Amino acid sequence: MQAILITYPQQDSIKEALALAEACSYKVVRTITQKYLNKSRYGIGPGKAEEVKEVVEELKPDVIIFDEVLKSVQIYNLAKLLQIEIIDRERLILEIFERRASSAESRIQVKLAQTRYEITRAREKVRLARRGEQPGFFGLGKYEVDTYYLDIKRRIATLKQKLREISTRRNLYRYQRTKQGLRSVSLAGYTSAGKTTLFNSLTGGSHDSGKGMFTTLATCTRALQLNDGKVLLSDTVGFISKLPAYMIEAFKSTLDELTYADIVILVIDVTGPLEEVVKKYDSSVDTLNELHVPPTKVLNVLNKIDITSEEEVLEKAKHLNLFENNRHVMVSSKTGYNIEYLKEMINNIVFEAKVDVKKVQKKLTNDEHLEIEDKTGTNLNKPVDETEIASSSGISNMKDPFDVVEDEGISS
Repeated sequence: MQAILITYPQQDSIKEALALAEACSYKVVRTITQKYLNKSRYGIGPGKAEEVKEVVEELKPDVIIFDEVLKSVQIYNLAKLLQIEIIDRERLILEIFERRASSAESRIQVKLAQTRYEITRAREKVRLARRGEQPGFFGLGKYEVDTYYLDIKRRIATLKQKLREISTRRNLYRYQRTKQGLRSVSLAGYTSAGKTTLFNSLTGGSHDSGKGMFTTLATCTRALQLNDGKVLLSDTVGFISKLPAYMIEAFKSTLDELTYADIVILVIDVTGPLEEVVKKYDSSVDTLNELHVPPTKVLNVLNKIDITSEEEVLEKAKHLNLFENNRHVMVSSKTGYNIEYLKEMINNIVFEAKVDVKKVQKKLTNDEHLEIEDKTGTNLNKPVDETEIASSSGISNMKDPFDVVEDEGISS
């Protein structure tokens, strides 16, 4: 499908917006830039909107991709003026998530995010419908407005319940790992930073690592052998700027791996211009803060050193203030450069850190999503039997943590 892209004039914004469009198989035939994309009526000014209208009449694209979060009324106003479907940044990301979702869990997470996106715009759609107007090309039609709104709320409640069940199972896994003294390490970072390639390089695995955005939505976990023992290494969904809180909440059962990990490896793509690297790093740090991951647990990995110079990387690391705690390393996940040194760093941090296992177990058993005592009657203070857990919680076929390749729940 052909699309006209409306985005900011900065090169990193254009590059990212084009990559998002490509990930959804949209062919961008014209890029229109505007300094401000949050004007009240159309997102852009009236003059620019008329300019876009002329381009639409000339090129006759299938959709307009608007690289900003729009209100429902703005989408309606712009669609009415241009007589074409409008896809804002949130909806575009959700389309990518839908395409990439491969596990049962990720499909439910995506469906919840889509439904949350829909309900934030439902009130405006209802208002427009009551005025007898059609809110865009994908609006209510003759759908009964009250039934529409209540149906969305029911779907959200059902999806949340399914994710709570998955969260319970994940907490059981974590509890077992803690009881067995297993340590966990999670990869995090901006989308396309090279997390999955690094995951494969560390573990010798062959997890899918395409060039597109958000190739990983379902958490993939493998055992990683280090000098002083095994740890569990997890690859998680990538971050992106302007990711709304409800999307982070929808993927909470997956992103919780970062919260509970002994170390979080923040993968940073250092190949772009300094402004772009700083923007992506700050966005990643903001997301980690939202997930309550303390900076003391973060190991910064400057990736893709093979296609830039060490001097340039050191200069960027200086701007990111990474020399303050000396917990950073330059690597190339593609060529294997410094991978063994990275393993040594992980080993030293994980096995030399003094972890209060009882404190971790208490946190897991008291987690607000676990609620095992109330729901199943399971006593978490006695040795865990996997068969008993599977039977009592209604979750069968539980796997040994070291055998987990991809965490697939009931449901990036």
